[in-house]
Amino acid sequence: MTVYGYARVSSNGQTLANQDAALAAAGVAKTYREKVSAVATRRPELEKVLRRLGHGDTLVVTKLDRRARSTRDLLNIIDGIAKAGAGFKSLGDAWADTTSPHGRLMLTVLGGIAEFERDLIRSRTEDGRKRARAAGIHMGRSSALTKHQQAEARARLNAGETLMNIARSYAVSHATISRLKHGYPQPRQ
Repeated sequence: MTVYGYARVSSNGQTLANQDAALAAAGVAKTYREKVSAVATRRPELEKVLRRLGHGDTLVVTKLDRRARSTRDLLNIIDGIAKAGAGFKSLGDAWADTTSPHGRLMLTVLGGIAEFERDLIRSRTEDGRKRARAAGIHMGRSSALTKHQQAEARARLNAGETLMNIARSYAVSHATISRLKHGYPQPRQ
């Protein structure tokens, strides 16, 4: 039952000293530290500590913004921590503490709100797509070939020319020409 800490700053010009001091005062045994933007695709030290967590361990941060990029990111990480049998605690956000009943309740409510928000977004997006289709608006990528080029390519296919030669002449993939050959609809220009 180890208490781990995670400290992060966004740039090399910032210091981790305040976070280190707060985590040490909270009884953290080992702190994983990194200087990386919150929007970075990977946060190697966070990934390391999350892999290390076991049953009964706790991950402590000084503030939620040190740990998560968004509410969804926070909930995903807390879910992973819970699946490992570990707890999560934010020193600066008393409600974000899965080691207490009140904290678990708050995070459950937050998770429900995030799920509700995702469903609303999904519903609005689908309604918008339906309206666009009804109005005759094409969704998706434009065709790599014009209607005239598609007709030419079909004629060349019918004349026996290879997919690769035709694809090279139009600077497209052979899959584009193959879709023409098999009669799959091409995206509109």
